[in-house]
Amino acid sequence: MTDPLRQLSREGVAIWLDDLSRQRLVSGDLAALVRDKHVVGVTTNPTIFRNAISASDIYDEQLSQLAQLDVSAAEAVRLITTHDVRSACDVLRPIYEASGGRDGRVSIEVDPRLAHDTARTLAEARLLWWMVDRPNLLIKIPATEEGLPAISACLAEGISVNVTLIFSLVRYEAVMAAFLDGIEGAQRAGRDLSRIGSVASFFISRVDTEIDRRLDKIGTTQAQMLRGKAAVANARLAYRLHEQVFTSERWRRLAAAGAQPQRPLWASTSVKDPAYDDTRYVVDLVAPGTVNTMPEATLQAVADHGVIKGDTVRGRYTAARELFDQLAAIGIDYDDVVRGLERDGVAKFQASWTELLEDVETALASHRSRRASC
Repeated sequence: MTDPLRQLSREGVAIWLDDLSRQRLVSGDLAALVRDKHVVGVTTNPTIFRNAISASDIYDEQLSQLAQLDVSAAEAVRLITTHDVRSACDVLRPIYEASGGRDGRVSIEVDPRLAHDTARTLAEARLLWWMVDRPNLLIKIPATEEGLPAISACLAEGISVNVTLIFSLVRYEAVMAAFLDGIEGAQRAGRDLSRIGSVASFFISRVDTEIDRRLDKIGTTQAQMLRGKAAVANARLAYRLHEQVFTSERWRRLAAAGAQPQRPLWASTSVKDPAYDDTRYVVDLVAPGTVNTMPEATLQAVADHGVIKGDTVRGRYTAARELFDQLAAIGIDYDDVVRGLERDGVAKFQASWTELLEDVETALASHRSRRASC
């Protein structure tokens, strides 16, 4: 029998899980996915943590203890999430060591409410790095204009970074430039470049969702023929930019000093439109030196019926550029699309973070009330 996930790994795609909960950790589920499904990394975000904490009573004991200490909701969230991420880092530590620091990484995101505040983003990144205290951690920082200097500063200090919420090609170029600036800063500081990791999380499905919505509004036959093609084309052009940057003389100098490249990470790979194949954002984005982070449903779908056809990115750049020319010709403004997606992406994570704080505050209040009534 074929093993599509093994095939995917052999094509140079690192399989990461886009989910984390304490239940996965204590049950051994995460370890099983590492063992049986070729998972070599984990990503998290505010929505994932909110779902994990609000959907289970496994956190009650820790919440009760934190309530006794009268900690704030924000401090409780930080303590709970760093605990889970630290444990996940320990599960994946053997992969980190075996891969020379390339994989075995676990991501934790800075408070998304700081997405437009460089100084506070940097301060929180430093705090999370210190609190988790694991070399295979990645600090997730949004790729906003204000996030870019924080990304460079973190890397220069030896803090590994997952740059998140990338939608546009122009912003991706800026992210790679920030990465190179940061690694050069680390080199000047005499740091071990081989242990500084970074991925650039390029969001996929949301691009199709938004462009398809605009195509449906146009409603012509030509518009309908272009549905469901933009997200993959956008990612393929991003990979082309990655190839150009990471074959440059500037990069070769850093690589010679031991630096690891910043890999493109395909994020938001669950299919939102049921008319589309549920593995498309995996099987259509196979290229060496990439990461695909999948929610478990997508991971299991690929394992069950994914058809890995080899490299499906390189050699398809011309067709991808032509697609965007066609979209522009019928009135789809790419720059407006990606600006809106970044704005909405930050807003959604901010909303999830606020809801998480509210849920935790309610739980803390409940535990305090029960303690007072005893």
